[in-house]
Amino acid sequence: MSTEETTTKAQPAATKKAKASKKAAKAKKAAAQKKTAKATKAKGAPKSGSKAAIVLELMRRKEGATLAEIAKATEWQNHSIRGFVSGHVTKKLGLKVESTKSEAGERTYRILS
Repeated sequence: MSTEETTTKAQPAATKKAKASKKAAKAKKAAAQKKTAKATKAKGAPKSGSKAAIVLELMRRKEGATLAEIAKATEWQNHSIRGFVSGHVTKKLGLKVESTKSEAGERTYRILS
């Protein structure tokens, strides 16, 4: 075997290693960018104009929002609203919610600031 044959056989292995390390570097960079993008996005924040955003906006009013007002604005059923308030607003977003019942029996939710 001559010296020329040895170098040509060794080159493909070297280029394979170089390509593999480039792929690994690209994957590492992409993962870092994805992690940064997730960190900058607000945790559990709803999209502007979505039904979740509408409910939060209603609940942030000084007087809060009744179950009927939220149902009318979102076309959600009462059990869905209660689940959203319990699961998303209080647990995922970590907001304090005041729930009161009027003398007429109407439930009102208000986010405490």
